[in-house]
Amino acid sequence: MIKAVLFDLDNTLVDFMKMKHLSCEAAIDAMIGAGLDTNHQHAKKILFELYDKYGLEEKTIFQKFLKKVEGKINYKILASGIVAYRKVRSGFLEPYPNVDYVLLKLKAMGLKTGIITDAPRLKAWIRLASMRLTNYFDVVITFDDTRKHKPSKHPFLAALNKLELKPEECLMIGDWPERDIKGASKVGMQTCFASYGNLKIKKTSADFKIKNLKELLKIVKK
Repeated sequence: MIKAVLFDLDNTLVDFMKMKHLSCEAAIDAMIGAGLDTNHQHAKKILFELYDKYGLEEKTIFQKFLKKVEGKINYKILASGIVAYRKVRSGFLEPYPNVDYVLLKLKAMGLKTGIITDAPRLKAWIRLASMRLTNYFDVVITFDDTRKHKPSKHPFLAALNKLELKPEECLMIGDWPERDIKGASKVGMQTCFASYGNLKIKKTSADFKIKNLKELLKIVKK
């Protein structure tokens, strides 16, 4: 019997990659406007290659980008990019459709809810606050809580410890099979693949698959 539903954050509750692309496109345009000698498509390709190498949470990504493109950091260009990025990011952070509806329904059913994310603690809470979701969760496990990324068992075990539940009593929902589904399966949790957050993947080892978040309610009612 499911007693708790645990969510990944990015691309499960919030469309993180859409926000990332829009923010980076605005940053690139601003940097070109400030004097960066490159074209938009080439710059975006380099920037996301750097994200692939250093991670989507890399704090100095634009510094690394400028060193790659120009061989140095021009602070006029850097500042223009950062300001444009932050403006778009802060205005875009919104939950997927029906997130608040589903969370309220889960609470009404007497289920506990939680977050397990690889994001740093402050960034995770800022995203939740931006979406007005801070009061919905019984537990929020971030990278800072265990210093381990999924699919390590540690984040999942930390959530189980705080919820005081057995693995089989928890359902983990996420968009990344190699991290969310694999990690939760390691500790014995039931798993659900959020296919709307990762359209490239067609097959996973998850116990369930949903195309939109409202389908989750049918799963937990069984």
